[in-house]
Amino acid sequence: MKLDQFLKWHNFVSSGGEAKIFIKSGQVKVNGEIETKRGRKLVKGDKVMFLKNELIFE
Repeated sequence: MKLDQFLKWHNFVSSGGEAKIFIKSGQVKVNGEIETKRGRKLVKGDKVMFLKNELIFE
């Protein structure tokens, strides 16, 4: 699953465009690193941090 889809799936954002804005502005971390590519493919065990929420991709 791509990072932007993951944020939509968990209802953190209402659209892909909104996800793109948050990701491009450096507000999303994957495994502790700021991720600016919305098409980043998540793999099982990745930790996504967004707005003080941490979720593990399974």
